[in-house]
Amino acid sequence: MPKVGFVYDPIYLEHDTGPHVENARRLEAIMSRLEQSGLKQELTAIKARPATLEELSLVHDRQHIAGVQETAKKGGGWLDADTMMSQASYEAALYAAGGAIEAAAAVVKGEVDSAFALVRPPGHHATPHRAMGFCLFNNAAIAARYALTRLGLERVLIIDFDVHHGNGTQDAFYDDPSVLYVSTHEYPFYPGSGGIEETGRGAGEGTTLNIPLPAGCGDAEYLQAFEEIIVPATRRYRPQLVLVSAGYDPHWADDLALMQLSVTGFARMVTIIKGLTGELCRGRLALVLEGGYNLDALADSVKATFDVLLGKGEIEDPLGPSPRAGQPGIAPLLRQVARVHGLA
Repeated sequence: MPKVGFVYDPIYLEHDTGPHVENARRLEAIMSRLEQSGLKQELTAIKARPATLEELSLVHDRQHIAGVQETAKKGGGWLDADTMMSQASYEAALYAAGGAIEAAAAVVKGEVDSAFALVRPPGHHATPHRAMGFCLFNNAAIAARYALTRLGLERVLIIDFDVHHGNGTQDAFYDDPSVLYVSTHEYPFYPGSGGIEETGRGAGEGTTLNIPLPAGCGDAEYLQAFEEIIVPATRRYRPQLVLVSAGYDPHWADDLALMQLSVTGFARMVTIIKGLTGELCRGRLALVLEGGYNLDALADSVKATFDVLLGKGEIEDPLGPSPRAGQPGIAPLLRQVARVHGLA
């Protein structure tokens, strides 16, 4: 059986957001599902640690880092209309970034076959210069930059299947060919970025690949996007490590957006990603938790993700398929993406 690692620390619960939709109950639901199912016993614990200032600075400027720290010292507060902090949020965010680093490092060093960093606050909206969209520091971006600068890698792929575009991750690597950033997201939707024409700049031209999907897309559309765009783009890029910004808010039961994915759909996407890593980069795969706000859908989807990583054939989907799947046609959109990126 594959050796699958997970990162979790109770400090993530201390990022106290009160009644905010991104709250500690998300991780509590995930850990409860893993424990009740017996799956946690099959996983290898990877110890989280706080990221250092130097590691945060691989992506974020010092002014932004200091601003988050200062807000925590003052007891917390709102950083923008969506993003709030408590007194413990800065430390929790350090451990979230450090947890993502440790997951990636364990995979690259061969200590585990794959890993999932179950962290919060999430990260993919945090730009080099500001916190936004529930995110303080960009955990996946920091892990990617760490792998490139400290672990000797030259090419990292980040696949982001959160329902929202990871504008912060895109910004961090927009002119950097050492990271291929690929995002499937509902469009137009928060934060408003992620159009097909956003493909990178300078040396990074072509290494930002956005698949802006219309509302209502479900399993069939996501799998079509993977098979027609993400698979050939990944094979062409030949990454040495694949990181996944794993957001489960495209699930049909999640009220924060309008996508129609099922637990089975997430499992199939992860199966494709796992197959690509086995083919191209010795199975090096690390996932970092982003969104997902329906507690049952989130917990079931994370469990299904671990089942795939563990090589289990049968996927449990207690919530079943979407009762509203409208199957919007996306063939013209995918043809346009393929043409822009030379995949046609």
